[in-house]
Amino acid sequence: MGGNVNGLLDGKRCLIVGVANKRSIAWAIARRLDEAGATIALTYQGERTEGDVRALAETLSRPAAAVLPLDVQDDDEMDAAVAGAADALGGIDVLVHAVAFARAEDLGGRFADTPRDGFELALDVSAFSLAGLARRCEPHMTDGGSIVTLSYLAAERAVPGYNVMGVAKSALESIVRLLAWDLGPQQIRVNALSAGPVRTLAARGIPGFSDMADKIAERTPMRRAISTDEVADAALYLCSPLSTAVTGETLHVDAGYHAMGL
Repeated sequence: MGGNVNGLLDGKRCLIVGVANKRSIAWAIARRLDEAGATIALTYQGERTEGDVRALAETLSRPAAAVLPLDVQDDDEMDAAVAGAADALGGIDVLVHAVAFARAEDLGGRFADTPRDGFELALDVSAFSLAGLARRCEPHMTDGGSIVTLSYLAAERAVPGYNVMGVAKSALESIVRLLAWDLGPQQIRVNALSAGPVRTLAARGIPGFSDMADKIAERTPMRRAISTDEVADAALYLCSPLSTAVTGETLHVDAGYHAMGL
């Protein structure tokens, strides 16, 4: 991780949605914000991940204010999770949205063959959930705030094998820009991090991911892959007072790959 950032987020109250395991980008962000002085609330989806998320919460430097169930397709759970986090934290200053899902069968083959229900599922979970969470967090961000979500270069370019998730990430980045306008008068900033390939457990579900990640690493200006910790450092910047005039932005954290023509 980066240098000493103790105190950068002192007093800040952060809701982090999408931690699944210790290798996830969301967890790297949670650790980084915790190190910077923030108080953290986490969510989990379903009993399968609850134990892991609760165990991770115990390793933070200060106790997690809350660990709450959240299925972003369930409006009642959305209401309860945000309200519960705001109550436990005493308000919300930061929302980190790290939720994305598409069925495995909708990632392989041709995008043209994506069925309607698979398309709707991917966009609902991966993109619309940001708008739903932002709307619910807004009343609790009484002193302004920062909302950060996770995107990928497939939002801008066709990436075979990423298919419907690329479309979902395009929608996500458009939502970021619209929310930045809607929430700007309340001094709430909304930004996306477009991370390069990171070898998380979720990434293993993308056909050909390992080979793609190796080739991309070779073709970045820095000639290397990136780490979850580097994405977390960029998230810290967007969540901190260092970025108070940055909103509606998609910040690439990919060792420069997005700038290349090949």
